[in-house]
Amino acid sequence: MVVTVGLVAGTTLPAMRAAAATTAQQERFTNPVIWQDFADLEVIRVGDTYYYTGSTMHFSPGAPVLRSYDLVNWEFIGHSVPVLDFGDAYDLKGGRAYVQGIYASSMRYRPSDKTFYWLGQIGWQRSYVYRATDAAGPWTRHAEISSGYYDAGLLFDDDGTPYVAYGVNEIRVAQLSADMRTEVRSEHVLTKPDALHLMEGSRFYKINGNYYIFVTRPPNGQYIWKSTSGPFGPYEMREVLLNLPGPIPGGGIPHQGSLVDTPNGDWYYMGFIDAYPGGRVPALAPVTWNAAGWPELQTVDGAWGETYPYPVTPHPLPPMTGADTFEGTALAPHWEWNHNPDTAAFTVNNGLTLRTATVTDDLYNARNTLTRRIQGPASTATVVLDYSEMADGDRAGLAMLRDSSAWIGVTRQNGVSRLVMFDGLTMDANWNTSSTGTEQARADLPASGSRVWLRAAADISPGPGRQATFSYSTDGATFTRLGPAFTMNERPHFFMGYRFAVFNHATRALGGKVRVERFELRACAPAANPGAVDTNAWYVLVNRNSGKALDVSGVSSEDGAAVTQWARIDGTNQQFQFLDSGDGYYRLKARHSGKLLDVASWSTADNAAIHQWSDHGGANQQFRLADSPDGYVRLINRNSGKAVEVPGFSSEDGTGIVQYSDWGGVNQQWKLVRVGFVGFPSC
Repeated sequence: MVVTVGLVAGTTLPAMRAAAATTAQQERFTNPVIWQDFADLEVIRVGDTYYYTGSTMHFSPGAPVLRSYDLVNWEFIGHSVPVLDFGDAYDLKGGRAYVQGIYASSMRYRPSDKTFYWLGQIGWQRSYVYRATDAAGPWTRHAEISSGYYDAGLLFDDDGTPYVAYGVNEIRVAQLSADMRTEVRSEHVLTKPDALHLMEGSRFYKINGNYYIFVTRPPNGQYIWKSTSGPFGPYEMREVLLNLPGPIPGGGIPHQGSLVDTPNGDWYYMGFIDAYPGGRVPALAPVTWNAAGWPELQTVDGAWGETYPYPVTPHPLPPMTGADTFEGTALAPHWEWNHNPDTAAFTVNNGLTLRTATVTDDLYNARNTLTRRIQGPASTATVVLDYSEMADGDRAGLAMLRDSSAWIGVTRQNGVSRLVMFDGLTMDANWNTSSTGTEQARADLPASGSRVWLRAAADISPGPGRQATFSYSTDGATFTRLGPAFTMNERPHFFMGYRFAVFNHATRALGGKVRVERFELRACAPAANPGAVDTNAWYVLVNRNSGKALDVSGVSSEDGAAVTQWARIDGTNQQFQFLDSGDGYYRLKARHSGKLLDVASWSTADNAAIHQWSDHGGANQQFRLADSPDGYVRLINRNSGKAVEVPGFSSEDGTGIVQYSDWGGVNQQWKLVRVGFVGFPSC
């Protein structure tokens, strides 16, 4: 189904209607609703409040709990699994638990006992139940069940009876005892059709008397099974989506996730998008139900919408970015350790003291590494570190942490503290360390100093070649780059995205410590309006009429090469940087060739061709952005005053781009889709 949004091109509104349209536009949300790594999600509603859980793998505490009042604005309130007490490997003792732990679990509320329950499989043979009367906690372990409920979907029936849908390809339903401690029965209820290469990620619902098992075909499909005869079936299947274009440039297809309703009876689907190197991020779309009781996703122009109207009245919450000075005596819930921490080796007391807990030269083996999700599509983390009580051999700093890692930090050798930047820390396919890294740069610290500001800046917009940079300051004002840019790994098999990580470990002997005085996560904000275009970004320009991208024909690097429209592939010949020419004008530089959009022969005539040409700074290479409805812009040439246009309203690949008198038509309107950064964005 196509949802049509916005105004008819060229329509002029009276002042009152224009104001109303502006208000309506403000009441829309933009996907992803959270640009942070919250995968394998489940969203539930209790009254007028929504709760969200997801995967954390080896990070502790596990199973985050987020809260919202509008399905769009979310806050971190706790974790369902306070400690990963599932064996010594989770303590980095005698082994490691990377890519194990909490994944595709389930959280539900049972009205009969006014209790939240979390259920998840750990390993392959056992599942655990945690519970709390308040979603914010405290949560306690309630039961250990000797069955592995893989990708569990928990359901409480109308009478409070608990059921679990689980499995991969062969989906089973288990009935649990009323006290949630034992399994009563388990039956096979459905089998993957041959056409689906994989089926998992169960979510279990009872809606209008029917039972539904919502499953995913990763990474590009979502299906639903319906039973009118009870939780054990029989079930029949329908496709919900397959290969549906997603709302994030370079990102994957929304899938897995959860169905949820509003108090008004409207339904929504929250799925996640593969967006590595940043991880998997949630996107929201409305759902309707047809007369036969099947859900239908509401799309926009054949894709998952970039924006939709708010589900309910917006309820803003504090952003998931900002500064933390570690007030009080406990960490805020947005922090998670890499494996369980040694609780005797850190203290929170208006600052965070990290004592060395491990003697190792391998950051992947170091306990008490504290992590924070990265805000996409780009953000910086800045740590203020007091290193005055480090011991010889200690390393403390700020890392980009994943299966390929890098860091900036302070090392102490022979009583002298220095700044260093390491990269090349890697794991193999079994998550064993294959390299502990190589020092790439160093810098001296003032002999009398004790405090340093460390900064990591990361572009996690989806795709290969994304980079992070490291810098430092001794006064908190002037930052100096240290070391080369670090290219992140976008392969999905680690399942978690990159994180910022604060660490302190020994390489010789325990006894040293550092104090983290402040941590600040700052988002690199997208352009708020056409006049604020990011000159440090690469953009794809998508025509409103055809949905196709501005394209340098044949990936040519020659002067005079034609500029056409073509199906969007986000190739380098479809990516342009806006170079500031002053007075609100820009030159558009093609990424592959370094050449500019140019009106041929300085023409001022309608239908004059647009091609690429070497940069000579002329007015025929300069364009201003004129605002159009719904976030689109028109490109107005400085020399001619005419607009860049797809002639004849063509939707054909290869149609040559021209200039034409500015009349505001949809074939003159372009959406600027940021797909990456030049070097690194300033935040």
